[in-house]
Amino acid sequence: MIPPLNRQHDAYIQHTIDMKTKPQGALGKLETLAHQLVSILSQGMSRAQLEAEKPAIVQPQMMIFAGDHGIAAEGVSIAPSEVTGQMVANFATGGAAINVLCAQLGWQLSVIDCGILTAPAPELGIVSQRLGHITRPLHIEPALSEAQLDQGLLYGQEAVQTALDSGSNVFALGEMGIGNTTAAAAIFSALSGLTGAETVGRGTGVSAEVVEKKQQLIDQALLLHGDALDDPREVLRRLGGFEICQMVGAMLEIARAQKVILVDGFIATAAAMLACRIEPVSQDYMVFAHCSGEQGHRRMLNELNAEPLLDLNMRLGEGSGAAMALPLCQSALAFYYQMASFESAAVTQVVDTHE
Repeated sequence: MIPPLNRQHDAYIQHTIDMKTKPQGALGKLETLAHQLVSILSQGMSRAQLEAEKPAIVQPQMMIFAGDHGIAAEGVSIAPSEVTGQMVANFATGGAAINVLCAQLGWQLSVIDCGILTAPAPELGIVSQRLGHITRPLHIEPALSEAQLDQGLLYGQEAVQTALDSGSNVFALGEMGIGNTTAAAAIFSALSGLTGAETVGRGTGVSAEVVEKKQQLIDQALLLHGDALDDPREVLRRLGGFEICQMVGAMLEIARAQKVILVDGFIATAAAMLACRIEPVSQDYMVFAHCSGEQGHRRMLNELNAEPLLDLNMRLGEGSGAAMALPLCQSALAFYYQMASFESAAVTQVVDTHE
């Protein structure tokens, strides 16, 4: 069971924000973010501890989950499945966008092989949590077996456990997997009742013909799996991927530990939707980092009633959007703890009359 967020300090946190030397609400989303972060990071603390200890971000962890998808054989991506393994090697050697962003912004990066076509060379230092070498095609049969589903959820928990044990309290989950925008769109369709035409976008840049094919494959999968899709675990098993499964397990474990989950783009939000359907209270611990350029992502966020921090028209994946949100989290906590109050600064309180 995931404990609900204890909101005993909410009124105090909001009062602290409101009494800073600014008009109320003048820092916009940064104020909402500060409230959420302080609330999560102060779980289990008394009011005195909250004031004295000033909880901060500790060892932020970026975890990239990689897996290959059987649906990729249908030509739903601009790249063949082999590119998943090639990009994993690129992550391991520091050459990808996410490596640059993590180095720039202070993330600790790890890469998990959840099941790609060819296992990476051991010297690359990739964490091996393989469920197979590729999922089955979701429009023909369930993508994962029941055993793979259970093991994948457990692997996801284990992936974050060491970092949790060492004190990390902010996590971002990225992904790599050719074909995984199709899987994510199928998951979104199953959870929302929308058709493939409403959830499928261009992914990393496919043609209009490929978009139409993806839509048809998703509608075929929804028809094939039918009423089984009423169960979120079955949605994950039948339409998901090895990496999406482990991301769901990781999100549930982070929420269970009452730490912050920075949710990335389209694929990561599909995993978040599943986590929220399995354990609705897990959304209390999620911060939605950005709105992806992928067509269905805004609809996903609306379905969750979630407001993203950023909208940079990014659609890369790899956790790149979540990586970009870390400075905002740091800034939100900095203003909360370091900005003077009207009283401490001897400034006349500003009353905002803006409507």
